[in-house]
Amino acid sequence: MRKFPLLLIASLLLSVMGVSCLNSNNDENDTWEEYADWRNANDDWLEEMRQRTDEDGNPYYRTVRGAWDYNSYVLMHYFNDTSLTRGNLSPHYTSYVDVIYRVTLYDGTPVDSSYLNTTPADSIYRTTPGNVITGWVIALTDMHVGDSCEVIVPYSVGYGANSSGAILPYSHLVYSMKLVGIPYYETTP
Repeated sequence: MRKFPLLLIASLLLSVMGVSCLNSNNDENDTWEEYADWRNANDDWLEEMRQRTDEDGNPYYRTVRGAWDYNSYVLMHYFNDTSLTRGNLSPHYTSYVDVIYRVTLYDGTPVDSSYLNTTPADSIYRTTPGNVITGWVIALTDMHVGDSCEVIVPYSVGYGANSSGAILPYSHLVYSMKLVGIPYYETTP
């Protein structure tokens, strides 16, 4: 007799979870359809950027893949000579980093910037790679202090099917960023 109420509660919980999962899948499918034109425009633009070349016919962007997942990647174009910064510190996943950045949507619409920040210093955004979108982790762990670059973050390593402020679902993002420093950097002996 005591098992009956427990079985009833368990079956109700399973029913609620099942309906919740179904609604979640429906919401994701609805978002996929609702933003189809936006997603397609973003994907067409990303393919153009992959094919972009400099004046010498060399690829403008370099594909940088996540060490933990070969399918995750960003496109990066360094503005500085990286041979001059190669010996500088490079952040770990848990390092604090000081970055100056500006981000736009693929069509140039401004989204966010560190230029209004006053703490910890003028225009500096301080974070750890583990607290940002996956695309930033990939880019930051490829950079050295002093590097300046443009990073194209595909939506799969950005916000995906979610929106965030002015960022619509399935938005590829364009970051102009500079790794200014790695405060509290620790080295192992």
